[in-house]
Amino acid sequence: MSRIGNNPVTIPDGVTVEVKDNVITVKGKLGELVQEIKDVEISVKDGTVSVARPSDSKPHRAMHGLYRSLVNNMVIGVSKGWTKELELVGVGYRASNQGQRLDLALGFSHSIILEIAPEVKVETISEKGKNPIIKLTSFDKQLVGQVAAKIRSFRKPEPYKGKGVKFVGEIIRRKAGKTA
Repeated sequence: MSRIGNNPVTIPDGVTVEVKDNVITVKGKLGELVQEIKDVEISVKDGTVSVARPSDSKPHRAMHGLYRSLVNNMVIGVSKGWTKELELVGVGYRASNQGQRLDLALGFSHSIILEIAPEVKVETISEKGKNPIIKLTSFDKQLVGQVAAKIRSFRKPEPYKGKGVKFVGEIIRRKAGKTA
């Protein structure tokens, strides 16, 4: 029995949810998200969205909680939005942006220039004495996570000194260096 899938998703004020031909559309003040639905039935009643599975077969059980979580993420995204913050740890690591163009200096012989999707708002924060921070904000949780993972993949944090691009609040498992 899926505990997550059985929980109804409450729809806040200013958000509309429509289900038509196995496609769910969620509209809010921040944007509009569309998701194709398979293997489950979605119903919208009295300001809540409920997800039901047609049978107890393994594929239907697997999709039950997944689609409930996707719908919940869509509702939260169009009403509040999603934010990811990345921290650049290392001497000489810098980040700057001009609009949707992110310029990263990560210790390579060249700087990395990344064009970011227009749905994602990017902001760079550089304070003296602190590590630079890249702040990504959007109404689409999947897109924010994908862009953040792409930025992190340029220089993953290494376990000896902890240098690299990491999420704010992420704990890097450190290793001891060689003993003399």
